[in-house]
Amino acid sequence: MSRIGVVTFPGSLDDGDARRAVRLAGADPVRLWHADHDLDGVDAVVLPGGFSYGDYLRCGAIAAHSPIMREVVHAAGRGLPVLGICNGFQMLTEAHLLPGGLIRNDHGGFVCRDQRLRVEQTATAWTSGFVAGEQIVIPLKNGEGGYVADADTLDRLEGEGRVVFRYQDVNPNGSLHDIAGITNERGNVVGLMPHPEHAVEPGFGPDTADAMRSGTDGLRLFASVLQTVLAA
Repeated sequence: MSRIGVVTFPGSLDDGDARRAVRLAGADPVRLWHADHDLDGVDAVVLPGGFSYGDYLRCGAIAAHSPIMREVVHAAGRGLPVLGICNGFQMLTEAHLLPGGLIRNDHGGFVCRDQRLRVEQTATAWTSGFVAGEQIVIPLKNGEGGYVADADTLDRLEGEGRVVFRYQDVNPNGSLHDIAGITNERGNVVGLMPHPEHAVEPGFGPDTADAMRSGTDGLRLFASVLQTVLAA
């Protein structure tokens, strides 16, 4: 069985949910700790949402320098699939695994909503189970989720097809180009602000036309990486 590590940092909130998503996708979730110095031979890594180290300095900035993140950076460079969700996305930018950064929402408040996204890129380790152009619904909750980057970086992301998810209907936090998630050049590292781990099981996800809380669109990110691992 494939093993997917989920890192817990001081202040992580959604690490348990991420492990549950991994289990529902059919993999073995492996607990990793921020102070660990190895990845225990896992096949992929999830950096979960929350408020690592109390969001001191900048969201994700301290976590990006933790012992486990040095291992994540090295492994990502060798092709290990890495997914950063919300605070995990912030860590990926702070660790320079992904370009740009995340700043305070343009309206100044915290946002919590079921967010419609357009899938822009399926040639990544985490999105191969989607169809380009389809729309999905994933819960979103953040106070500092506005994606920013300089004009050259934005042009490169767009030109190279590295925008993975884009906000639809409404831009909830002021992200430039309505960007909700991006990938690195290799396609093994993906960061997104919405929380796919909260849309993995009927009865606990977003509302759909079929029934309340029936949305499971997020499960396909975790199922996608299993196919990537098995195909390697």
